[in-house]
Amino acid sequence: MFDQLFINAIGPDGTPLELAVAGGRFAAIGPALPRCDGVEQIDLGGQLVLPGLVDGHIHLDKSFVGDRWHPHRPAHTLRERLSIEKQELAAAPSIVERADALVAQAAAFGTVAMRSHVDVDATTGLDHLHAVNAVRERWRGIVDIELVAFPQAGVQSCRGTAQVLDAAMREGAQVVGGIDPDTLDGDSTGQLDVVFGIAERHGAKVDIHLHEPGLGGVEQLRRIAERSRALGMHGRVAVSHAYALGEVDTAQLERIATTLADAGVAIMTNAPGDRPFPPVRQLRAAGVEVFLGNDNIRDAWWPYGNGDMLQRAMLLGYRSGFHTDEELCMALQMATGAGARVLGLQGYGLAVGNEATFLMLDAPNAAAAVAGVPCRRGIVRRGRLGPDA
Repeated sequence: MFDQLFINAIGPDGTPLELAVAGGRFAAIGPALPRCDGVEQIDLGGQLVLPGLVDGHIHLDKSFVGDRWHPHRPAHTLRERLSIEKQELAAAPSIVERADALVAQAAAFGTVAMRSHVDVDATTGLDHLHAVNAVRERWRGIVDIELVAFPQAGVQSCRGTAQVLDAAMREGAQVVGGIDPDTLDGDSTGQLDVVFGIAERHGAKVDIHLHEPGLGGVEQLRRIAERSRALGMHGRVAVSHAYALGEVDTAQLERIATTLADAGVAIMTNAPGDRPFPPVRQLRAAGVEVFLGNDNIRDAWWPYGNGDMLQRAMLLGYRSGFHTDEELCMALQMATGAGARVLGLQGYGLAVGNEATFLMLDAPNAAAAVAGVPCRRGIVRRGRLGPDA
């Protein structure tokens, strides 16, 4: 027996779809399901149904969403940028207020899960982590938030940060972060020893920001892959940004793609507007898990963004030169299933037995949704309509 039957829907491929729900999970999915007396029947009016969106990389503690407009202040160095950020955040409302506003905005667009990098270092301590963890608890059951302890100021170059990272794993973080082991810390071996050592002790995942360019960046990816393979962390390590993958020739790309795939290291991109980024098609063809995130949203780093992962999929497709339906659906998959796999979501997606959570919007198919980014959307959570179902 079903509890709800959703009729007159369109599946991602543009064909008719009906979805039956029992106990908050999909009990049957097909073009025409049997009608049963006493089952609540909900007509979706020909709307497209998609799995909930997954943001694989966001910074909830940095955003000014929910605050006044902050004009962007230029900086010439990373250290100058970090100084500006601290000044701006000190004059802003609390992290809890701003992070809560950003999660609410993302949820309204259809995001059901996200990985948030949270600043953790010897000067900040665990304050940011505790604040975002409170927001995480507030949204539990609506948006699944995975926390990364992110050493923005460096691991080796900011003395005491290694101990704070270790403490963060006992205080709610699930992923150990890192950043530019050579160009920021000047000690690739030392930083990777700390990051992977903490991950091994706590059974945690790893996600390293890597902006290092060219062949140096590729070499860093090789080192990370070696650590992942040696520790048996296949599928538990990600590298965010990895700009170098968009800066090397085809032969170099093919070699490092094979290495990443063999080690199970995933790559996150946000399709940044001002520089090369990982070539999605080639990496996926080699077997690399490539997923999508918004990264910074309206903060001291840049003024852009609204938290909409469907818009981010469109930007990825636009920058990648995607035109075919297959390519547009690839961009969407990076904002849905790929991110879900990296975050380790259980019971996710449009399949029998999974949680009956899905996005509804006005589009004839998934490719059209990515290309057009429809504004009007609805969300069903565990078989119930509404943003807080």
